[in-house]
Amino acid sequence: MMLARNADSLYWIGRYVERADDVARILDVAVQQLLEDTTVDTDSTARHVLGVLGFDTEPDVPETVWSMVDRVAYDPSDPRSLLGLIAAARENARGAREVISSEMWECLNATYMGLGDAERRARLIGPHAFLSHVKERAAMFAGLTDATLSHDDGYSYLIVGRSIERVDMTVRLLMSRSAYRRDALSWMSLLVAAGAQDTYIHAYRGAVDTENVVEFMILDRLFPRSVFHSLRVAERHLAELDNRPDRVGSQSTALTLLGRARSSIEFIGVADMVRDLPAYLDDLQNTCREVSESIAEEHFHVEPWVSWTDAGLSFDYGTPPGATDQGNH
Repeated sequence: MMLARNADSLYWIGRYVERADDVARILDVAVQQLLEDTTVDTDSTARHVLGVLGFDTEPDVPETVWSMVDRVAYDPSDPRSLLGLIAAARENARGAREVISSEMWECLNATYMGLGDAERRARLIGPHAFLSHVKERAAMFAGLTDATLSHDDGYSYLIVGRSIERVDMTVRLLMSRSAYRRDALSWMSLLVAAGAQDTYIHAYRGAVDTENVVEFMILDRLFPRSVFHSLRVAERHLAELDNRPDRVGSQSTALTLLGRARSSIEFIGVADMVRDLPAYLDDLQNTCREVSESIAEEHFHVEPWVSWTDAGLSFDYGTPPGATDQGNH
């Protein structure tokens, strides 16, 4: 049996690293678009990207490329920034050293320690260097996780966290384009942000249009960043963790929500989905939130620990002596 605090940490390591990777991808493409396309309204586009990533904006303060990059990438005081996400992943890994490999810890620790130098270089030569550094280190961590961590319950918790976060970030990416622009250039920038441009071109022979891109990013069974693929991966690993045989097939709330979300997009035509795309994206994002809350309640609940007192046994639901409260998410 894995300690709830370790399972909790692994789940959030998966989410934080995936979020850092996806935020870097979205920001990198947005910066390139703003710097290269003079027809784009910088203020409205920057506000839109910030909104998609969950950042608030002041109506009377104009947004620029550089103010957007400073907030999303370099702000150490904001837990939503890339610095904040990497720091949170490292802190969770530090508290779960006994259940992750030394290579995974060294990767996260070295990434965190190297962010200062990467930021200084990026301020001289441009943010692409910093964002590429984050993406490369996230890819390295994913590879080390698959290669050096036993594929047991701990691995499943990390993969579930990664997959749920990937669904959420893919939905945010689609929201950013479906509500703003739907031309071929905008859809191609979405594919580039998801690292999907080459796979998409091979699958659809280069025809970039709304229906094809939506079908690929939501319904494709083979592309690892598609919504359907990520839901199926999360569902499979959560089913292994659920481990509750039942004659009538009852299962956890989180697993039920994942299966319902997968079924809701699996048996619908692409044209119908495109016609009401914002509603489907909202439903998927709400599902991610509900699944995360259900997993926390069903898998990471705090068990009472037992201590001896003069009156006999005492049960306490707080942090046991000598343990540390994670509280990193």
